[in-house]
Amino acid sequence: MKESGRKQGALSPCAACKLLRRRCAQDCVFAPYFPADEPQKFASVHKVFGASNVNKMLQELPEDQRSDAVSSMVYEANARVRDPVYGCVGAISSLQQQIDVLQTQLAIAQAEVVHMRMVQLPSTSNPASNTINSTEIKQHIMSNNGSQTKSFFTMDMVVDHHHQPNMGESLWSC
Repeated sequence: MKESGRKQGALSPCAACKLLRRRCAQDCVFAPYFPADEPQKFASVHKVFGASNVNKMLQELPEDQRSDAVSSMVYEANARVRDPVYGCVGAISSLQQQIDVLQTQLAIAQAEVVHMRMVQLPSTSNPASNTINSTEIKQHIMSNNGSQTKSFFTMDMVVDHHHQPNMGESLWSC
């Protein structure tokens, strides 16, 4: 058994036993994963899942998978404390929406670069046929997204007001 939850030879209880106010046995299932110097780790897991359920989950798993399971439980518990309804799925969804907005902004910027290059190219044939209308680019992008555009310096940016969470707050800090 790992001794990472307690100092070797010391009778210091693990964070779980300390919070539960019980004696930490030598074969404590929590001790390897909830060391005494990280009490908040077990406190959040206990608050969301309950000590009895965590104990059952850990005992049902092979020892080589328990560490990963505890990491997942800690992550989900911290996410549930921040967002009781959606937990980590809410954080993942928010990040996916941010990625979608940024990919759209990148596509617009790339289209503007192409437009600027086409305008700067000296034309040997019919100049009117080589000109790309930026309004047409925007209309094409907007017809694919159904979002609104807002001017941002000389480049346009797509903003989807219906699905965008408050991006000012960090979703990862606890």
